Amino acid sequence: MKRYGVLILPSSNRVYSGAAVELTRAELEIFGGAVLGGRLGAVETTTVGGVPYVTFGVEGGLGERDVALLSNLSSAYAIFEFVDDLLRPVPLTRLDRYDDDLVTIQKYPGKTNEQFTKLLLNVTLLASTWADELLTRRFRVIDPLCGRGTTVNQAMMYGFDAAGLDRDSKDFEAYQTFLSTWLKRKRVKHRVLESGPVRRERKVVGRRLRLEVAASKEAHKAGDVQTVDVVNADTTRIGEFFRPESVDLVVADAPYGVQHGSRTADGLARDPLALLAAAVPGWARLLRPGGALGISWNTNVARREAAAEHLTAAGLTVLDDGPWRTLSHRVDQAIVRDILVAQKPTP
Repeated sequence: MKRYGVLILPSSNRVYSGAAVELTRAELEIFGGAVLGGRLGAVETTTVGGVPYVTFGVEGGLGERDVALLSNLSSAYAIFEFVDDLLRPVPLTRLDRYDDDLVTIQKYPGKTNEQFTKLLLNVTLLASTWADELLTRRFRVIDPLCGRGTTVNQAMMYGFDAAGLDRDSKDFEAYQTFLSTWLKRKRVKHRVLESGPVRRERKVVGRRLRLEVAASKEAHKAGDVQTVDVVNADTTRIGEFFRPESVDLVVADAPYGVQHGSRTADGLARDPLALLAAAVPGWARLLRPGGALGISWNTNVARREAAAEHLTAAGLTVLDDGPWRTLSHRVDQAIVRDILVAQKPTP
C-alpha cells in the first residue's frame, strides 16, 4: 500500500483553518467511498516537519484518474507521495476553468468561506448517482439561498451550469454588478440572454440575470458554453422560475438564525427549521432522480435530527453514517455549522 499526504491550503479565516484538517479527513473518506472504490485506507492526521498533513494509504497507488479526482479536494494545497523519508510531489489537475479570484475577490460581512463552499459542493456531488462523472459531466447546480453568489461562482469554476435564487435585492444587484464587471475585466467570452424584471400576468414577480459563458475562445467556437442563471425572488417560489427535475444538485448554506434570521413567506424567523419546512419541498422537486441536496446550518439553533426530518419528509434519503456525520465544526462562539446531504431516490 502506497502512502500519501495532503498539505492543507492556508485559509484567511483562522477558525476555519483550525477545522480544515478534520474536515479534509471526512471529505477524503467520502471521496474514497464514492469514486475511488473504497481503496483508501488509514486516513489520519500526521505531523511532518512540524506541519499537519492528512495522510492516507492506497492499494496499488493513485492512478491518473484518482489524482484528477483528489485534485479537487476543497482544502488541498498539495499532495505528496511518501517515498522512504522523502515527499514526492504529485502534480494536481484541478477542474478549475477560471482564475481563482472569481471565488476569492468578493469580501463582505457574512460571506461563506470559499473553501467551505467548495467542500459543501463536493460532498453533495459525491452523494449523487453521477459521482463517478465528476470529471466529465456538466452538472447543473442551484443554490436556492445564493446571496452574492459564492456557490454559483464555485460551480462556474468547475465548468458546471450554475443557478441561484435569493430574495435580497441588494445581494442580487451586488452579484450582478460583480459578475458583469469580472467577466468584462477578464475578457471572458459571454452573452447576456436575459437581464431585468420577470413578469407574470403583468406583475413583476422577480428579477433575473441569465448568461452564457465560455471559458476560452476555443470553447466558445466549439459550442462549449456554460449557463449562469440568477433570480431575485423568494426561495419558496423557486418552482415559478425553474422546472421540476431540471437540476442535478441543490446546494445551500442556510442563514444561521443569529445575526440574520431566515426569511419565509411569513416574515423573519430565527429558527432555520421554519425556512426548511417552507422551502425544502420545492427544492426537492427541482432535483432529477439520483440528484442530491446538501445544506449547512447552525446546530445551535436547530438539531441535526430535526433538520433531517424535513429532508426525509420531502422524499429524500439522508446520508447519515460514517464520514457524513463528521462534518460539524465551529464557526464562532455562537455558530456550530454542520452539513446534511440527501439523495433523491431513483425509480
